[in-house]
Amino acid sequence: MNITDISATALSRKLRWAACSVAICLSGALWAQDAAYYAAATGTKGAALKTALSKIVSDHTVRTYANLWSDFRETDCRADGCVWDMYSCITNYKFGDDQAGNFKDEGDKYNREHSFPKSWWGGSSSEAAYTDLFHLYPTDGYVNGMRGNLPFGEVTSATKQSAQGFSKVGPCAINGYSGTVFEPADEYKGDFARTYFYMATAYESSFAKWEESEGGIMLAGNAWPGYKAWVIDMLLQWAKDDPVSDKERDRNEAVYGIQHNRNPYIDYPGLEQYVWGGCQQIPFDAAEYKDPATIVGLDVPVVGSSGADAPVYDLQGRRIRRQHHAGIRIENGKKVTD
Repeated sequence: MNITDISATALSRKLRWAACSVAICLSGALWAQDAAYYAAATGTKGAALKTALSKIVSDHTVRTYANLWSDFRETDCRADGCVWDMYSCITNYKFGDDQAGNFKDEGDKYNREHSFPKSWWGGSSSEAAYTDLFHLYPTDGYVNGMRGNLPFGEVTSATKQSAQGFSKVGPCAINGYSGTVFEPADEYKGDFARTYFYMATAYESSFAKWEESEGGIMLAGNAWPGYKAWVIDMLLQWAKDDPVSDKERDRNEAVYGIQHNRNPYIDYPGLEQYVWGGCQQIPFDAAEYKDPATIVGLDVPVVGSSGADAPVYDLQGRRIRRQHHAGIRIENGKKVTD
C-alpha cells in the first residue's frame, strides 16, 4: 500500500475505532501479558502513577546516533519496504540509499527527526533522550527543516505546508497559545501525543529543567504536570481522536527489542486519562486495566463490537454493567448512539 493512499478522514478514524472495538475483546489477555512489566505501578494514580511508570520505563539501552539508521529498518518500515514517513505523504524512500545527504525539496532525502526537539534540553548528545527511538522518527528532510524546533499544534491557516497539505505550519488555533506551530496530519496526531506522554514520563526527573529555546511554550517547567494546560488538553484530544494503531503496536514491540523499554501509553490505550485526564482518581491496575473507553461519564467513546461483552465502569472504577452495543459513546455524561 502506498502511503499516499492513506487519508485523514472521518471514515478512517471510524475504522480505527472499529479496530479498537475488536481489540477490546482480547484486551484482558494483552494487559495480562504486560502486567509483570508494569506491576510496580499498580495501585497508583495521577501524578504518582506517572512517577511509578517513569521508574519502570526510564531505564533503557541507549543507542548511538549512528545506530538509528539501522534501527529505523526495524521500527519504521512500511509494508512495501519503504521508510514510513509521518511528515510527508509523497515519499517512497529506500533505507540507506536515500538517508541524509543534501536536499532542496520534499522527497529528496530522509533524516533523523527529534519529534521532541533536542534543543529543548540543550541539545546535549549525552542525554539519553538524544537517541531514544520512542520520539525519533525518519522523516523527509525538507519538511523536517520546515518544522525546525516549532512546537506541535493546530494551525488557523497555513503559511507553509508539505505536499497535499499533509503537514502545516502557521499560527496556533488552540486556545492558550497563538504563536507559530507545526501541525502533523490527523492520522498521526495520536502517535505524537503518545510520544509526548512518554517523554514527560520517561524523563520526569529531567523535565523541570528542560525549556524550549523559544521560551516556555509547551513545557511547564516542572515534573508535574510537565506540559502547559493548553498542551495537555490538545494532546488528550489528539489521543482520543486518533486511537492506538497497529503501526504503533508493532513499533512499540520493535523498539522494545532494541531499547528494552516500552511506551505504556501504547500498551494501555487511554492510560493518559489516568495520568492527566478524567481517570486521575482511579487506581491503575496492570493486570485488570479499565480502558477509559468503557468508563461511563468520561467524554470518550464507549466502544463495543458485535457480539462483544466488554465491561463498563463508572468514574470510581466500579463495574456497573456489560456493554453489548456498538456505536455507543458517552459525551458530557450522556449516552449518544451513532
